[in-house]
Amino acid sequence: MREDQVIVTGASRGIGAAVASELDRRGWRVVGLSRSGESPAGRAQVCDVADEAALRECIAAAAREGPVAGLVNNAGIHWSAKTAELQVDDYERVMAINATSVMIASREAYPHLKRRGGGIIVNMGSFFDKFGVARNLPYTVSKAAIGAMTRVLAVEWARDGISVINVAPGYVRTDLSPEFWRNERSGEWLADRVPLGRPGTSEEVARLVGAIYDESIPFLTGSTIYMDGGQGINH
Repeated sequence: MREDQVIVTGASRGIGAAVASELDRRGWRVVGLSRSGESPAGRAQVCDVADEAALRECIAAAAREGPVAGLVNNAGIHWSAKTAELQVDDYERVMAINATSVMIASREAYPHLKRRGGGIIVNMGSFFDKFGVARNLPYTVSKAAIGAMTRVLAVEWARDGISVINVAPGYVRTDLSPEFWRNERSGEWLADRVPLGRPGTSEEVARLVGAIYDESIPFLTGSTIYMDGGQGINH
C-alpha cells in the first residue's frame, strides 16, 4: 500500500465507487467523500461537496493523515427539464455540485499537492459537453465548465508538477438517470447509436482513472479524454 492518498468525491456509488475500489486495488490509499459517508474502499468520510466549508475541512483532514497525491472530482447530479420551465434554484444546484465543487476541491487540494511536489487531479466530465442535448441545459453547461476548468488549472499549475485531466464518459449505466435505464427503448437506441453496441460500465471508467494515476504522464495535462464507445464520432 502506498503512503500517498487520493481523494475521491461522490465515492458511495456509481463511477465514484468503482474508482475508489479500483484505486484501492492498485495500492493507493483512498479517501472516499460522500453525503452518506459511505465508500466501498479506503477511508470513508461524510462530505456534502455543495458545502464549501465542509469540503475545505474534509480535504484538510485528509492531508493531516498523510501526503495527498491526487483528487478525483466525481460527485455530480443530473437534472432534466425543459429550459422554458427551468427554475433558477434547480439550475444553480446542478452547477454547485457538478462544477463549483470542482473548483473548490481543486483549490483546496492545490497546496497539499504542491507541497508533495506534484500530483494528479482527474475531473469527471461528460461527452455531453460538446452536444446540444434537449432538456439537459444545467447538466451540459456544468460539464462544459469542467472541461474549461481543466484547461485553466492545467496551465496555472503545470510548473507545480500538477497534472489536470478531464475524463468525459458517454452513456455509462449508473443510477444517475434511473428513468432512462428503466426504459427498454433506451437500450435499443444505444445499441443502434453506439458503435460498440452497448453502454459503458463504471468499472471501465475506473480502470482508465486507475491507469492515469499509475502511469503518471505529465504531458497529458489539460486533456479531455472522451470514453464513449465511439458514439461521439459516429455519423
